[in-house]
Amino acid sequence: MRRRPDRSPGPSPRSSGPRRTRAPLSPRHRFRLVVPLVLLAFVASVLLVEGYTTRGFAGDQEGRGGRPTTGVPRRVTGGGPVVDTTDDHLRTYRTPAKTIVLTFDDGPDPIWTPRIRAVLDHYGTPGTFFVTGQQTVRHPAVLRSVIRAGHEVGVHTFSHQDLTTQSASAVDRELALTQLALAGAAGINTSLMRMPYSSTTAALDAPAWTMTRRLGAKGYVLAFIDQDTNDWRRPGARAIADAATPDAPGRGAVILLHDAGGDRSQTVEALKTLIPRLKAEGYRFTTLADLVGTDSLTSPVGTGELWQGRIFVAAVTASGAAVSAVSLLLLVVGSLVLARCVLLLVLACHHARRHRRPHTGPHRAVTRPVSVVIPAYDEELCIPKTLRSLAASDHPVEIIVVDDGSHDGTADLAQSLALENVTVIRQSNGGKPSALNTGVLRSSHDIVVMLDADTVFAPSTVGRLVQPFADPRVGAVAGNAKVGNHRRLLGRWQHIEYVMGFNLDRRVYDLLRCLPTIPGAVGAFRVEALRDAGMMSADTLAEDTDITMALHRAGWEIRYAPDALAWTEAPASLRQLWRQRYRWSYGTMQAAWKHRHALLERGTAGRFGRVGLPLLAVFQIFTPLLAPLIDILALYGLVFGNPLTTVLAWSGVLAVQTLCAAYAFHLDGERLRPLWALPLQQVVYRQVMYLVLVQACLTAINGYRLPWQRLKRSGDVMLPSQPSTRRT
Repeated sequence: MRRRPDRSPGPSPRSSGPRRTRAPLSPRHRFRLVVPLVLLAFVASVLLVEGYTTRGFAGDQEGRGGRPTTGVPRRVTGGGPVVDTTDDHLRTYRTPAKTIVLTFDDGPDPIWTPRIRAVLDHYGTPGTFFVTGQQTVRHPAVLRSVIRAGHEVGVHTFSHQDLTTQSASAVDRELALTQLALAGAAGINTSLMRMPYSSTTAALDAPAWTMTRRLGAKGYVLAFIDQDTNDWRRPGARAIADAATPDAPGRGAVILLHDAGGDRSQTVEALKTLIPRLKAEGYRFTTLADLVGTDSLTSPVGTGELWQGRIFVAAVTASGAAVSAVSLLLLVVGSLVLARCVLLLVLACHHARRHRRPHTGPHRAVTRPVSVVIPAYDEELCIPKTLRSLAASDHPVEIIVVDDGSHDGTADLAQSLALENVTVIRQSNGGKPSALNTGVLRSSHDIVVMLDADTVFAPSTVGRLVQPFADPRVGAVAGNAKVGNHRRLLGRWQHIEYVMGFNLDRRVYDLLRCLPTIPGAVGAFRVEALRDAGMMSADTLAEDTDITMALHRAGWEIRYAPDALAWTEAPASLRQLWRQRYRWSYGTMQAAWKHRHALLERGTAGRFGRVGLPLLAVFQIFTPLLAPLIDILALYGLVFGNPLTTVLAWSGVLAVQTLCAAYAFHLDGERLRPLWALPLQQVVYRQVMYLVLVQACLTAINGYRLPWQRLKRSGDVMLPSQPSTRRT
């Protein structure tokens, strides 16, 4: 890989000169910007299409009722079940004597429509199917089979809306989408329609009559009913057949049944009784077109409309498949998140109990002096606090500050403090790994503690950090890094993340002996182990993760010391946070790819490769990438599903996370007060982390070498007046 470019100061903000225009985005930057936008647009489109075309509807039984019949002409309320107001005329059609029209609402259904059609075909009986657009686009083959069998098709709106409560534009949309669905599914349009929640003409009220006339002006012939079987109540096949039989001998009727909306097995059985019974009594079965006196109320569509409909049906089909895949992924992600929470709680508890046990091993405490290496580049604001905290250490230390080509007074300020055992080394800018290697080579002791120049230690930190080195198999130890500037909201969010995520994870990795990262803010290394691992490398942007993985592959054990506390400066702005996490995410991917061969190695390296790397990939890359599905489908549920159920489900996920966070805070001896910011963190902060990870993945795919980006320091990290001494 290419060498990281040297860090150099930018132009002075007060420099004069012509204002520079913003350079156009490079192809790499456009790639990282366009791809997420395209993916977001695709997901939004899929969910909108799927949500609207599958939004549940109530059956006809849930419709309007109890309104007075006013403003409706008597010739309509007292007329037949077919009303034609097209061409500014008013005509009604009665069902002739000894004539039956069987109508079925709410289909097509992939289970019940074919079974009902099979009964009709068996007895040579035509049926009229009033279909919804939603069901049509989802089951186009079922509709085509109905039409091929010679049955009649009518419109029942797209999403089974009560048209009398809809705006004019909503009504037009319902009709247009339904006709588009019919064109795409079967290449037809129809002028026959039944309004949802309608019944007999005698039950028409003023709003329904107004809508009837409006639909007639659009060319629709409206179908009502003579008899309602109430088959949706499932009263039994015999009761349904009896309700469909005309009360007066020889009287004709348009009969309402359903082929969708629930279990229609009783309807199927009722038809097997009803049709033979009525035929035996001399009834004939026909269609509504026959009542009107025409051969058909349907017509084929033109080529343009046909292809528009096919594209629409294909889009809905693709959306359904995509949402099914997303739902499956959500199930996988949800299971992984739940498993991770359980794993964290159980193993972290075990780790805490093990760490609290008195040391009974054969190794003595580590009391010999150690070297502390601090790489520094323009750290004038931070270096005094860092050095003073180390000088107060209760463990003997040699402090080496490596000034990596700073342009401010970092080196001079470090020397001016006149602290005991502090050595300042100046070198030209070579990057953080180079500065660390310089410090290690100049160290006098066999154990080296590394920390960032914006980090402060408690007096006990160094002593606790180096104790695991009593075991000669241990090559490095990770400390417990905390956010030292969490007075603001962004700092609190990062404080929760550090305690709940990073440090709780490290307990689990420590138990599994596959810790993937020793934080740059607080870590200790055996010099011999560093040499075995090839020293600090500039191959990746996450040199701390890189060296940790290299140590595993070199056969060394890595430990975690949760009571070795350090407070580091977290980014104080979203821009700075983005830059930091972008580098971390990309660097972690680089390191994992660099050490991928550990999957096939043996011993310590193989254990890390077959346990640590998969856990890292699943819980730090795969799961976070898919975790936005939880939020996306939550929004989907609020808009198209049951809002109460959605809120309860999201709250349940939040409750599990709160439980994990509270336990992590307890283990670290932290106050629970900052957890009030956890719900807001899930809404805002987590989304930023998603975007960062997506950008890092796209950068890796694009093959771009992300340059090092230094964060601005504020120097406001404070050592707590009474730091936690919980030894867990």
